[in-house]
Amino acid sequence: MKNIFILFLLPLSLFAHLNIAVSYPYIGAITKAIGSDHVNTIVLAQGNWDPHFIIPRPSLISKLRSADALIMNGAQLEIGWLPPLIKRANNPKVTANAPTFLNLSQQLELIQKPTSVDRSQGDVHPEGNPHFHLNPNNILTLAHSIAAFLGRIDGEHKEIYAANLERFEQEWRGHLVRWEQRMAPKKGKKVIQFHDNLAYFNQAYGLQTIGTIEPLPGIPPSSRHTMELIELIRTENPCCIFHDVYHSTKTADYISTKTGIPVVLMPHDIDALESIDSLVGLFDHLTQGRDND
Repeated sequence: MKNIFILFLLPLSLFAHLNIAVSYPYIGAITKAIGSDHVNTIVLAQGNWDPHFIIPRPSLISKLRSADALIMNGAQLEIGWLPPLIKRANNPKVTANAPTFLNLSQQLELIQKPTSVDRSQGDVHPEGNPHFHLNPNNILTLAHSIAAFLGRIDGEHKEIYAANLERFEQEWRGHLVRWEQRMAPKKGKKVIQFHDNLAYFNQAYGLQTIGTIEPLPGIPPSSRHTMELIELIRTENPCCIFHDVYHSTKTADYISTKTGIPVVLMPHDIDALESIDSLVGLFDHLTQGRDND
């Protein structure tokens, strides 16, 4: 009875968890690594979904309603689904101007910023390419931003978040060396993509995208564009077709039969494939030699 009484006298914050809603699994993994036992990470989108198009289900509204904070990818990757959820959740803690809101795209420099935007260019992102987390070097920048964010909204555990960040960074830098060594022989190789979601990954390792199966972002491939791409492949001799996991590979498979270059599935997030259950596992798969030769 005495021990129970003492428990009631202890500060509630020793037992409370911050409910941190995040838009995508990769953000959840970083947040959990930094927050450890002091955060409860609520991931809104599943890793095998198209990150551009998430159905704003009622269950997601309730998750945002109970959240103490929100961390999003940003750069308008969530533009089609997250704003309606935030509006319907009616939770001031997850609104854009709240101190408990973090937009990761504002923490680093984006590439491929268009000089102008109109519908003739397809479904372009006006702030730049939003798939910045696929450069593994950017993960450290994001981890620092998340640690600082958690420290601001939960100052009591700031030192714990800082220590967790230090541990995460040390381990991650070891992985970066390993991935750099693995990808070094592939520097300069040409690739085809379905959609240019691997721009940051290719930038990190010196790969060159010479064409995309989508003629414009978000526009399905036409027969004419497919034939032009086949001719380009025969001329430029790229190593492979990098393909996401959420679009059909029908056109890519056809191109592969006509040109002989392989189609390589390149997952974009944790759980995009059943075999990928961690952030390290994601980049282990993306850099594995047998698929990217």
